[in-house]
Amino acid sequence: MTKDNVITQDKELEERYERYRGILKELTIMSDIFMRNVLKKRECIEYILQVIMNKKDLRVTDQIIQKDYKNLQGRSAILDCVARDSVGRQYNVEIQQDNEGASPKRARYHSGLMDMNTLNQGQDFDELPESYVIFITRDDVLGYKLPIYHIVRKIVEADENFADGSNIIYVNSRNRDETELGRLMHDLRCSRAEEMYNRILAERVHELKEAQEGVDHMCREMEQLYNDGIEMGEKRGEKRGELKAKKEMAVSLAAEGMKAEQIARLTKVSVGEVQKWINERLSLV
Repeated sequence: MTKDNVITQDKELEERYERYRGILKELTIMSDIFMRNVLKKRECIEYILQVIMNKKDLRVTDQIIQKDYKNLQGRSAILDCVARDSVGRQYNVEIQQDNEGASPKRARYHSGLMDMNTLNQGQDFDELPESYVIFITRDDVLGYKLPIYHIVRKIVEADENFADGSNIIYVNSRNRDETELGRLMHDLRCSRAEEMYNRILAERVHELKEAQEGVDHMCREMEQLYNDGIEMGEKRGEKRGELKAKKEMAVSLAAEGMKAEQIARLTKVSVGEVQKWINERLSLV
């Protein structure tokens, strides 16, 4: 590689990082790439669970971000955040920008995956902990115009809960009333730390958007998405080129919850072209 090529690549990298910094300012916790970094701080997921579960004394003892869980057939799913509290309850918190990603059967599948990956060999089924799959959704997926939905299995004939310890909760992030839950939803969809209600979430957002260490980390993550886009194109045997890299990056960023307008600014491609790429990929799913 010649010196001129190195200089050109360095310049292109710096230009991309400058665009990353611009996009970072607009990301919210509802964006997958930003969410996973916010929730790495235990106090953040703890506060979110305290509000949703309406338990001020809830304490998270450990959490895992975006772990790949497999079933017996080898089918896997990456769960956004799996946490455990001080009394052993398990939580899978999912932030869903796409309504299809929050279907009832997906919630059922996530619940089963948690159960399957909980007990060790020799443990009794009665040792399964109480579990909660929590979908925080962009829209009111269930459509009853409620801020939160609690789903449990029931004995139909007796009209009583089955009490198997399995719970599913849907939280409608469009609800931003003056309740603590509404204020949490405001914060999850807010891009500016100084406009957030909760100090814990605001401090973490500030760390990632304003502190140099946090900004550098987020830029590296977006650069990894860019490189993954190039690699994906190469694996498919397609011609390596700037347009292909931009297309793969656009699709990856869309899957992370980034808006087409933000992707267009980053890739220097029209919003219409970005939306076309996203639609093409969705038609293949």
